[in-house]
Amino acid sequence: MRKLYIFDTTLRDGEQSLGITLNTHEKLEIARQLVRLGVDVIEAGFPASSPGDMNSVKTIAREIKGAVICGLTRAVAKDIDACAEALRDAEQPRIHTGIAVSPVHMEKKLRLSPEQVVEAAVAAVKHAKKYVSDVEFYAEDASRSEPAFLAKILEKVIEAGATVVNIPDTVGYVTPWQYGELISFLTKNVKNIDSAIISTHCHNDLGMATANTLAAVKAGASQVEGTINGIGERAGNTALEEVMMAVYSQPSLYGVELGVKTKEIAATSRLVSGITGVPVPSHKAIVGANAFMHASGIHQDGVLKEKRTYEIIDPETVGILRNKIVLSARSGRHALKHRLEELGYSPEQYDVETVYKEFLQLADQKKEVFDEDLHALMGYTEKERNSISIKNISVATNGAATATATVSLAMNDQILTDAAYGNGPVDAVFKAIERITGITVKLEDYNLSSVSRGSEALGNAIVKVRYGESGLVIGRGVSPDVIEATAKAYVNALSKIKAID
Repeated sequence: MRKLYIFDTTLRDGEQSLGITLNTHEKLEIARQLVRLGVDVIEAGFPASSPGDMNSVKTIAREIKGAVICGLTRAVAKDIDACAEALRDAEQPRIHTGIAVSPVHMEKKLRLSPEQVVEAAVAAVKHAKKYVSDVEFYAEDASRSEPAFLAKILEKVIEAGATVVNIPDTVGYVTPWQYGELISFLTKNVKNIDSAIISTHCHNDLGMATANTLAAVKAGASQVEGTINGIGERAGNTALEEVMMAVYSQPSLYGVELGVKTKEIAATSRLVSGITGVPVPSHKAIVGANAFMHASGIHQDGVLKEKRTYEIIDPETVGILRNKIVLSARSGRHALKHRLEELGYSPEQYDVETVYKEFLQLADQKKEVFDEDLHALMGYTEKERNSISIKNISVATNGAATATATVSLAMNDQILTDAAYGNGPVDAVFKAIERITGITVKLEDYNLSSVSRGSEALGNAIVKVRYGESGLVIGRGVSPDVIEATAKAYVNALSKIKAID
């Protein structure tokens, strides 16, 4: 039985869909969790695209062990040189280079003949092989290419030294049977295909990314590329958690071995959602809040009699625990630490005293602290986010349209207070915070949702702000008070900007 390699591109294809640039600390945190999950390859970024991406890939290559670290390039020598430089300290480096192969891309975008495309592809692979032994070639828009031409170019790049050949459905165009047939065609018509691993890279424009990926695995592909929670360009990429659990549920159907630690799936999903600011829909397969919820009386009766009647996956398999420890303001550090460990947080990931202090503040406001609250709390109590903190907020409203906010912040070893008028309490709080910090931004997006349950539910606020050349920055805040949660999110974003400056 062949091994199924998991290639995660959350930090590259996933990030470029967000309209923001994750900082190096955030990328490292995600990369470390991907190693805990057990992915085989982490595509850390596109080094030639920006100095920030170059630095992030360099840092990940230097610090992350236990997975292949990959960088993307175009079929351009300077891109490949930059990628090689970024991967220089990687334990297991891979250069991922390629070129478009469909008629529309070759004619309209590249303005190259098929022969010139083959020549550029071969040259790129040979150049990459000067630096690393592991080279992956992507045939962009392969699903809309001429199969005979695709087979020809793959044969040539494998001859040139490609160890992996990636067959992307770049625009999410094909159906599962078409994609499976294409993979089967390549296994039969590329004479040296046994010298390389066939990889998938599917987009979800028509909602078939996971199905297409699984069809390709059944047809002979041994590597799947995707992102956590399915984030990515346009409608997203293949959601890796869906592919992993589909294979886990019916391994004999696909004839592959899966090497990931499935119990890390839920923790990985939460981390990516918290850092990127992209919420996971409740109905999302595997990791959504409703994925293991049974509302129908018939379903509830069946599950109580035998779980398998309506549950094809045990929630604990993906890291969602059934048992509950009641946590309140009377709970001590040991109980909190024990519950966090059960939820997948290792002690070296956080400062116990900082988290316990935040926990007590939350517990004083709630009768019971739920697991969802703890996940939100853990996403908020990062050391990086403490350069500016809220000490006090008071808001007075005069009807629905106007409000006055007085805010006190701890900043630069001082407690600073100021007030501002605004169109409603949120606008007033934002203006007061800007007056204190001296940082002016443009609010691009604001989202407020409930984290847990009941009238005391924890509010989760996410803001996206634009600041000069730094582009979009995400801030996140949690609190039972929605105004405080919103203010924390705004301060979180400004703290990141302050760190950039």
